[in-house]
Parts: sequence; C-alpha cells; structure tokens
Amino acid sequence: MLIPSLLLLVASASPAAPAEGALRLSWADEILTVRGPDLPGESLDIWYIEAFCRPGSTDRDWAETVITHRTELIGSGPDGRSLRLRSTLEDGVVVDHEITAGSDRVDFLVTATNPTDRPSMAHWAQPCIRVDRFTGVPPERNSEQYLPKSFVFIDGEPRRLPTEPWATEARYTPGQVWCPKHVPRTDVNPRPLSDLVPSSGLIGCYSADESKILATAWEPYQELFQGIIVCLHSDFRIGGLAPGESKQIRGVLYLVEADLDRLLDRYRADFPEHGDDPDRGE
Repeated sequence: MLIPSLLLLVASASPAAPAEGALRLSWADEILTVRGPDLPGESLDIWYIEAFCRPGSTDRDWAETVITHRTELIGSGPDGRSLRLRSTLEDGVVVDHEITAGSDRVDFLVTATNPTDRPSMAHWAQPCIRVDRFTGVPPERNSEQYLPKSFVFIDGEPRRLPTEPWATEARYTPGQVWCPKHVPRTDVNPRPLSDLVPSSGLIGCYSADESKILATAWEPYQELFQGIIVCLHSDFRIGGLAPGESKQIRGVLYLVEADLDRLLDRYRADFPEHGDDPDRGE
C-alpha cells in the first residue's frame, strides 16, 4: 500500500488534467494555434511573431523596416495551456514569451532584453491574428469581407469597419492602420493610415453568428491594424533597447461571449494604463 506522502508525490508527478472547456495552445512553424470546444471555427491561428520592426516605417520599403529574427519553442505545459518561446533578433536582442491559456482568454508576458553593448532599434512587433474561420469568411488575400464584423473604438465608442473616413492611399494597399496619440505617425505599418485616432488599445471582431467576440490588446501598444490576410493586429511596442536594458510587455487575447460592456470592464481592469494617461489615446 502506498503511504499518503508517496501518493502525494505520485499525484504531483502526473500530468495535470486539462480543465474542462479551457483553451489549448500549440506552436509550430511560426504559428501559434489556439483551440477550444466553443471556439468558432474550432481553432485560431496567430502568426507569432510576424515581424520585429524599426521606427520610421510608415513610408518606407517593408524590407528596410523588418529586423530578421528566429523564434523557437523553449517549453510547453503538459496540459496544453502554457508555452514558452524565445525570439532572437539579428541585432542580438532576445525576446522571451510566456503564453498562458484560460477558459476564455490567452495571456502573453513578453520580456525583451538587449544583452549587447549596442543600442537596438527594435521598436515594435506584430502578432498577426488570422480571423477567417472565426468570422466565417474565406481566407482570401486582400479580402474585405470580414470588415463589417470588425471594430475599433473612436471617441470612446465602438465603430464597425470600414470606419468613416477610410484611408485608401499608402505605399502598400489595402488595409487600415490606426495610430494612437503616444506613437509618432511616422513609425507605423506602411498601409493606409487613418485620420482617426483610436480611443482604446482594443481591436476585435464578431463571430459569423455574432455570438462571440475575439478581441486583443497590448501594453504598451504601437498601432491597431486591419491587414490583408483576413487578420487583425494590436501590435506591441518595445520602443528600442539601450545596451543591457530589459523591458516587459503584456497582452491579452479575449475569446468571449458577445457582451461588449462586460468585455470592456475586463479590458479596463487588465489595462488600467489605457484609461489613466490622456496621451495614450483614451
């Protein structure tokens, strides 16, 4: 017979039983996949990380903006609810990602460190959320079918896309970028830049039947972006790194019932900075 202390040891060594209804995570070939029993489309793909970027990007060839990097899987939890990734940039910066899934959200804790003796121009990065299956539209490049399902916040109110006005001219088209007050308008994606300034760091969309909402936010954030591969972005800000400097960034992906007021309550609790500083776009 096993004595109680040994029983405890055996239990603690066993893989954790997955919580019923919880989201699950996996990562391979630069794609973070989120799965869940109640998730529209059954799974959600995120190009994580699409790119690390230099400033001065709004009207410049994209190849000159991107800082080459490689990302690798460092570890994963036995229950499929946590991952650790590491991105190494060509300038020597190391970015560690801790990703944790709950029942209706995925949390990101990112630590960017410059171990070199040279300043880094890594100012922002792009997690690219593919929302075709969630919104129920075909994954067609340059598609705008999902725009009416998508929203940003302007003057404190949700606005479905396309917003009015809708920018159409840029170095690359189509797409739409919303630049917050705290970021230079010269430092965002070289897609059409809206005259509208977002009043929230939250961007999201409704599911095909409008029963669910997908939304995401980061602190600090660089821009909000509607892309060309049926994707939405809240791109996180690094702001450059001095030699030896380290910075932490955090983000949340919400996958919730279509109750916008309740979502906003959670967002404000998770990101109180977005409501306290007028220069952050609130």
